[in-house]
Amino acid sequence: MENKENTQHTKLKRNMESRHLFMISLGGVIGTGLFLSSGYTIHEAGPIGTILAYGIGAVVVYLVMLCLGELSVAMPETGSFHVYADRYIGPGTGFTVAILYWLTWTVALGSEFTAAGLIMQQWFPHSPTWIWSALFMAVIFVSNALSVRFFAETEFWFSSIKVIAIILFIIVGFLAIFGVIHVQGTNHAPMFSNLFKDGLFPNGFKAVFTTMLTVNFAFSGTELIGVTAGETKNPGKNIPRAIHTTLFRLIIFFIGSIVVMSALIPWQKAGVNQSPFVLVFKSIGLPFAGDLMNFVVLTAILSAANSGLYASTRMLWSLAHEGMIPLKYAKTNSRDVPMIALCLSMVGGILALVSSVVAASTVYLVLVSISGLAVVIVWMAIALSEINFRKSFLKSGHTVDELKFKTPWYPVVPWAAFIMSLLSCVLIVFDPNQRTALFYMIPFLILCYAVYYGKEYLKKHRALNVDK
Repeated sequence: MENKENTQHTKLKRNMESRHLFMISLGGVIGTGLFLSSGYTIHEAGPIGTILAYGIGAVVVYLVMLCLGELSVAMPETGSFHVYADRYIGPGTGFTVAILYWLTWTVALGSEFTAAGLIMQQWFPHSPTWIWSALFMAVIFVSNALSVRFFAETEFWFSSIKVIAIILFIIVGFLAIFGVIHVQGTNHAPMFSNLFKDGLFPNGFKAVFTTMLTVNFAFSGTELIGVTAGETKNPGKNIPRAIHTTLFRLIIFFIGSIVVMSALIPWQKAGVNQSPFVLVFKSIGLPFAGDLMNFVVLTAILSAANSGLYASTRMLWSLAHEGMIPLKYAKTNSRDVPMIALCLSMVGGILALVSSVVAASTVYLVLVSISGLAVVIVWMAIALSEINFRKSFLKSGHTVDELKFKTPWYPVVPWAAFIMSLLSCVLIVFDPNQRTALFYMIPFLILCYAVYYGKEYLKKHRALNVDK
């Protein structure tokens, strides 16, 4: 009776519509990685190098999404990729993937709340940052606590603002490139001369690869489709639809924006002091450019925090649901929200925020380094899970035709996704600024496996003692 009751109070409901999934998969990618970090990438790799880096990144993400598509349609589970890693790679890997992904979003929560407070301080210079951070924490917590439907609706509108802003940015940018709108300081249409005038790779071809981690960070969030799978209506129809448009959306929004920025701003000036979006709007004399983009960036930050709290909560719920941590963390309330997991994830975000202020050069640096690589490791786990799932599926007597969504060109696609993700991790060895991320990540991975197998050993040891 008790187990039945526990199961009833740990289930999640399928309340997300296709429009919610579409906007979450789109908005999950469009965040500070595009609005702020893209300037750094242009400055480091040059215009053509950045377009190439984002192009490679888009292909890697799309390959990973094709793998995730087959898995999440065949087994639509909340916290999906950690469950797949558990079943098709090993329970230690499943546990480690969940912890890494939870940590990624928890650290992101801390930085998003800080960034939101700093943006509000630009409009209200005499107000303390922490008040705004606390206010936004309350807003995001309530958005997640009311119901999954309320979260999805909030995220739908946050994402809509970002998408409209980027579409307008690209349209206005191309009008300026072709001389329809005048660019300050020029007497003719800029066209695309800024892209090539200092050579194809002004800082060398190596810069394309050393910026790949930044690019991967910018693309993190696409895998949210997998996290939402257990709460999506008709996953067999809606998940493939969202995945098939991924590459197209990434090319339009990311590469379209990069082309506009690179054509209108000399690459040496991009990303040094402020968002390249603001620089572009200022160059065409758009009034209130700074305020306008700050509003859009604030929306992007709140959207990322909203998605981040949702993702980290569902990861804890999934860990508990799979028996890797106590079942009480999977308990849901009358609105089908796992409140204990939600509160724990919120506390994790607050601790990350505190560490960014109190121990920025030690604890927070380690957390950021680990979370930067974590998403790429999650992508590798998704690709490997797909390889092993297909083998297991066929071995058990099934045929490929039974799958509602098939990863095309198997096993080429999953192996390409795995190898390209692995390379983007390994290649940061050549960048002294990012090399430390590997030095922190490797011991952390060993620690996660040690914790899991140590826990399992103690569990078996206790069971043996009880039997005796």
